[in-house]
Amino acid sequence: MSDLPRKAVTRTAKLAALPIGFAGRATWGIGKRIGGKSAEIVGRELQQRTAEQLFKVLGELKGGAMKFGQALSVFESALPEEVAGPYRAALTKLQEAAPPMPTRTVHTVLEQRLGEQWRELFLEFEEKPSAAASIGQVHRAVWRDGREVAVKVQYPGAGDALLSDLNQLGRFARLLGPLIPGMDIKPLIAELRDRVSEELDYALEAQAQQTHAEEFDDDPDVVVPRVVHQCDQVLVTEWIDGIPLAEIINDGNREQRDRAGQLLARFLFSGPARTGLLHADPHPGNFRLLPDDKGGWRLGVLDFGTVDRLPGGLPEPIGDSLRMTLDGEASAVYELLREEGFVKESIELEPDAVLDYLLPIIEPAQVEEFTFTRSWMRNQAARIADPRSPAHQLGKQLNLPPAYLLIHRVTLSTIGVLCQLGATVRLRDELEAWVPGFLPEEYEYEEDVSEVGAQQPPAAEA
Repeated sequence: MSDLPRKAVTRTAKLAALPIGFAGRATWGIGKRIGGKSAEIVGRELQQRTAEQLFKVLGELKGGAMKFGQALSVFESALPEEVAGPYRAALTKLQEAAPPMPTRTVHTVLEQRLGEQWRELFLEFEEKPSAAASIGQVHRAVWRDGREVAVKVQYPGAGDALLSDLNQLGRFARLLGPLIPGMDIKPLIAELRDRVSEELDYALEAQAQQTHAEEFDDDPDVVVPRVVHQCDQVLVTEWIDGIPLAEIINDGNREQRDRAGQLLARFLFSGPARTGLLHADPHPGNFRLLPDDKGGWRLGVLDFGTVDRLPGGLPEPIGDSLRMTLDGEASAVYELLREEGFVKESIELEPDAVLDYLLPIIEPAQVEEFTFTRSWMRNQAARIADPRSPAHQLGKQLNLPPAYLLIHRVTLSTIGVLCQLGATVRLRDELEAWVPGFLPEEYEYEEDVSEVGAQQPPAAEA
């Protein structure tokens, strides 16, 4: 048996064992309740044991399991501290590394895609990967013209591995529900599965990355590496150094945390307005903090394998609904949500109840600056997850239209990273600058006339 089939069998066996472990822990939990422990304490212990096994298995895998782990990792700030604390290191590892493929396999891919004389394209090529993730790994090298580059090599059979793992995870998504309160795991897995073909297409990735690189060229806040060369299973881009966001989360100082948070929010909201594309994989492994020439910091952005195509920028109803919610216009918000499909025609809800549901979630947009914390994220998750709360009952009746699915996940993921950073962010500035509909029309008109423009980016922080 070759290495790849053997590894596929091993991976499948590890994933298949997860539901058995979850079922065993559920039985253990029932026994504990009979023995007198409260349901809340038992639930917390079950959550901790589930996390322990899940993170252990995901940390040993690539493919769809790794992709799922990365997507899940940004939501660890919603976990209770006694659960999240011991496994934060494991989650950070999911964002930065996975077991590398053998050197001979890397050489085979490069020979097949770049030609037998592939080494002549490089002045230097590091055999040891600098990073490894869900569908490929990155090698540092020097291109023939002297530029330092990142060479992204796709794992052979990556597509099959992705689909196999995600299908396997999808079968027991319901059992993972208690791990992240208030989050439905099944749509997340389904969405990752639906985007496999895009993720594997390095031509699409190269196009999206080059579009961003050209738009953000010489930008004072954001750095996107240019594409140097692309072919099937191989993508060569300019190399950028910097501090991984995972390190800022663990050890960064206040200035770094706040600056990274502000720039992450700026990139999230400005990207669609400037490029017509939304970077849809905002886990910390895809970002770097780079020193600028003024003693400050810029945000380096990597991995454009998953994007949402938004030719007109973010949909205007997002800005409209945010503005009207902040203004307390319950009926108008309710009607807009119904028009956009968030409230199905067969459902009748109280507009004031919908407003009460939304206001705590958009608290960061109500103030000039907001400090994102894990405790705030946990409180939001608990409010929506608690079956006894009105928010939980109302949330179950809301619908998420397909056109908003990826935008919703990216926004939640970004908020999760901001909470991991503990960043103080002027979020409202970014919403006013980049989200259509957030400012009243008359204000936008006045700005345009005065040539300030609602689409001008906020001034870079010192």
